[in-house]
Amino acid sequence: MPLLVVGSIAIDSIHTPTEVRENILGGSATHFSYAASFFSGVRMVGVVGEDWQEEHTQLLADRGIDTSGIEVEEGGKTFRWTGKYHNNMNDRDTLEVHLNVLENFSPTLSEEAARCPFVFLANGSPTTQMKVLDQMTGPRLVVADTMDLWIEIEHDQLKKLLSRIDGLVLNDSEAKLLTNEENLVRAGQKVLDMGPKFVVLKKGEHGAMFFSENETYVMPAFPTPDVVDPTGAGDSFAGGMMGYLSEQNNFDPKTLKEAMGYGTVVASLIVEDFSLDRLKGASRDEIDGRFDKYRQMLSF
Repeated sequence: MPLLVVGSIAIDSIHTPTEVRENILGGSATHFSYAASFFSGVRMVGVVGEDWQEEHTQLLADRGIDTSGIEVEEGGKTFRWTGKYHNNMNDRDTLEVHLNVLENFSPTLSEEAARCPFVFLANGSPTTQMKVLDQMTGPRLVVADTMDLWIEIEHDQLKKLLSRIDGLVLNDSEAKLLTNEENLVRAGQKVLDMGPKFVVLKKGEHGAMFFSENETYVMPAFPTPDVVDPTGAGDSFAGGMMGYLSEQNNFDPKTLKEAMGYGTVVASLIVEDFSLDRLKGASRDEIDGRFDKYRQMLSF
């Protein structure tokens, strides 16, 4: 089933303890779309500037991603982010952020995009995310991402958004900030009380926690020693999860748990190289093979 994602498209510069990569493809919608494309058709909506290279669009199109929703703003510059990872490869510092064309982006959906039954509102302003929802025509499943910035400066708008979505994906520190709870179980349950039917708390190298009215469980990360660049791991996790749900055209408890597993596996792949380089060489067979190993790892 068609899957819509609306979010950032970026040019990143990444500093790790061993290497620096300048001007590489990034952004929440980019990582999400590429990950989801192994499972489902994806319609991608975002904005770029005149500095955007056509080869990036072609890379996405070659994966079957519908790029017609990528808006090129004349005279503008693409959103840029520069980050530096600590030696543990978990913590990072943001060195530079230039919102550029993203600052005033107001998505306008095509009729085809507005009819997508599965929707992911990638990290962005809750106000913008609700503008997307206002254009949708009866989606079956809507999941959103958020971050500490929006929790702090658009708290009321975020609370309104939570009453309109089915699922929320956020990391552990963001859940604590949103709920003023240090205990993650209490934090997850409090977020659930704010409106969504399920909540996924990402915990980086420690996996993810799932909360719904009837279930609470923890899914560990897939053990990989080859962490080269963690950028986009969370977005790729969401892409794998939503892509699988769209492929199955279902989001019952069993399918959701499988989707969490596929999200975990795709995230374990993308961290093994910079930008999308690892996923470029991946296949669905490889993803399924790693998923089978992950399933065996959880069986006892």
